Amino acid sequence: MNNVAAVELVNVTKTFGSVVANKNVNMDVRKGEILAILGENGSGKTTLMNMLSGIYHPDEGQIYIDGKEAVISSPKDAFAYKIGMIHQHFKLVDVFTAAENIVLGIDDGKFDPKGISKKVEEISARYGFEIDPTKKIYEMAVSEKQTVEIVKVLYRGADILILDEPTAVLTPQETRKLFAVLRQMREDGKAVIIITHKLHEVLSISDRVAILRKGEHIATVNTAETDETELTELMVGQKVALNIERDEPQGSVDRLTVSHVNCVSREGVKLLDDVSFTAKSGEILGIAGIAGSGQRELLEAIAGLQHLDGGEITYVNPKNGEVVNLRDKNPKQIKELGVRLSFVPEDRLGMGLVGNMDITDNMMLRSYRRGKSMFLDRKRPKNLADEIIKSLQVVTPGTSTPVRRLSGGNVQKVLVGREISSAPSVLMVAYPVRGLDINSSYTIYNLLNTQKRNGVAVIFVGEDLDVLMELCDRIMVIGSGRITGTVDGRSCTKEEIGYLMTKTEKAENEEGGKG
Repeated sequence: MNNVAAVELVNVTKTFGSVVANKNVNMDVRKGEILAILGENGSGKTTLMNMLSGIYHPDEGQIYIDGKEAVISSPKDAFAYKIGMIHQHFKLVDVFTAAENIVLGIDDGKFDPKGISKKVEEISARYGFEIDPTKKIYEMAVSEKQTVEIVKVLYRGADILILDEPTAVLTPQETRKLFAVLRQMREDGKAVIIITHKLHEVLSISDRVAILRKGEHIATVNTAETDETELTELMVGQKVALNIERDEPQGSVDRLTVSHVNCVSREGVKLLDDVSFTAKSGEILGIAGIAGSGQRELLEAIAGLQHLDGGEITYVNPKNGEVVNLRDKNPKQIKELGVRLSFVPEDRLGMGLVGNMDITDNMMLRSYRRGKSMFLDRKRPKNLADEIIKSLQVVTPGTSTPVRRLSGGNVQKVLVGREISSAPSVLMVAYPVRGLDINSSYTIYNLLNTQKRNGVAVIFVGEDLDVLMELCDRIMVIGSGRITGTVDGRSCTKEEIGYLMTKTEKAENEEGGKG
């Protein structure tokens, strides 16, 4: 690392109406350096980087690139300054190939498949990528799509790279590969900026860490001279206990039973293959697995959002012990049967919340009551929205704010708060802390533990193995739609879980080799 600043921000300020997203930010990133940016949800991290990438323009302040003042009014301007940003939500056209996406928007007047493929191969060889330029985006796994995004900015000559939550949907193995790529970029003299909430990743990959709090730059520290405790305190402004208290399950009884469930896609692909397990009251059952292994389909099947091609799902009513069959029931029918089931899906906007509706209206989607007149009663959902904003520290101007205007982490808080507020007896959460800062993550863990103590059967789909082992009583591993094993959360090891995560894949490869 050298001391030459690739980017310098001087007194940068950005407001949206009455909301101050960034205020007088002064910081820099150097050539041959990986700079991590930390901050709570709504602290202005992504807004700041969006000004560098040309999506927003500062209201006040200056941006300097290689020591010269730069005016960045569009992503095209950013590329001219050799700045490339890999967003948390990929900006790819699904029906186009990797090559077509990589060159999309380049005004050179021609599309040369051979020339593109050759240059992509050179970049891939340099950084260890595996990419098929002819493959359609909709055919790709998440990690492949991210690779296309990275190659796209490198293809355009980016020397300053910004990655927003790049490991949010990656497995540990994929994260290690990505970090190897980032280290090679650093060796090549590129300036790399990474936004992430995972402190262990920050300490592993970065050279320096810049901390934002409520839109202001608090400090920049050398990674080698700090630790998780100090970074958390700088982010939050106070000490935070970085531990999850796990109580022993009390009086657990079978609450939800999944028996020999099968699910086949329209194309005839098995999404769930003979899945059987039981979720118990007063227990947190973790589900681990490589992304896309059937976690989503399993939770959607239980919630009545996914058709089953075989098997049964039954629920035991805690009030009267009645056994209810959920097979082929939609969410409305499940609710009418007296089943208290809450579901926090992976897709926050779409399946979970409606982006164009405000927070109060999104509360009404879950449960609403009519007033004495012909009009809907908005008082109760408004009170609930206020309560969630206060208890989960949602950063928003108010309950009338459209959900789409909130940061990803604040959207997640609203969704989790709404589902827990319905007093479920079964609570299913898929990646509930994805995109959340460390303080908010531990708030969610504590909420889940409170539900457990209240006798709720909690099903937790997670990607952080350390959290799964610290939070969950049992951990069930799923691979290619099959349950490959269940382990005790208190005594298992990461290696044991990792083996079970790849067990099905290994078996299929061996079987294919025999053929």
